[in-house]
Amino acid sequence: MRRRLFIPAVALTALLPALLTGCGIRTTSVPVDAGAAPSRVPCSVTDDGTTQAAAQGVPVRVYLVCGSQLEAVDRRSPLPEEKAGGDPVRTAGGLLAQLLAEPSEAERQAGFTTEVRGPLTVGGGHAGDPAGTLRLSRQPEDLAPTSLSQLVCTFAESSAGAGGHTVLLGGPGKYAPKRYRCTTDLREHPDSTPPTTPPTG
Repeated sequence: MRRRLFIPAVALTALLPALLTGCGIRTTSVPVDAGAAPSRVPCSVTDDGTTQAAAQGVPVRVYLVCGSQLEAVDRRSPLPEEKAGGDPVRTAGGLLAQLLAEPSEAERQAGFTTEVRGPLTVGGGHAGDPAGTLRLSRQPEDLAPTSLSQLVCTFAESSAGAGGHTVLLGGPGKYAPKRYRCTTDLREHPDSTPPTTPPTG
């Protein structure tokens, strides 16, 4: 008469991890760091989505918001070629119009937005202002920080700027203009206050 092999349940419990290991299954309670998830915001526009007519305009560069930072975007302005770069106020007006416009479909897909909101205009300085001063229709300090950062970097990096990555900017009142500087830190943190230095001249 054959005897049945009896294995207690406790012994089976002890053997189970060894059996699983033998099958190539290794249990672990240590979390695996697979790194950060890949970003879905490319912040790069390969097709500006402009029409044939707009593509014949003057190339300009504006700073839009993407991934909580400021990124430069190349566009075409309808500003006549003979006026490009010759009149800082006209150049600033064309750049402001670009910032107020909604991003193109290609820019939206790439993650770009703009925080600059109207009504907002830009003109020349008042009597006694340093040469190259631009005056907004609203006091710069009253604008949202990201909006002001977009304006500062866009103007400062163009022929409307005052040189040295700066722009002389004021509001409609009698307050003296300030020299705002576009820095790497500002582009990385546009929600901060743009740095200023006293205007000269």
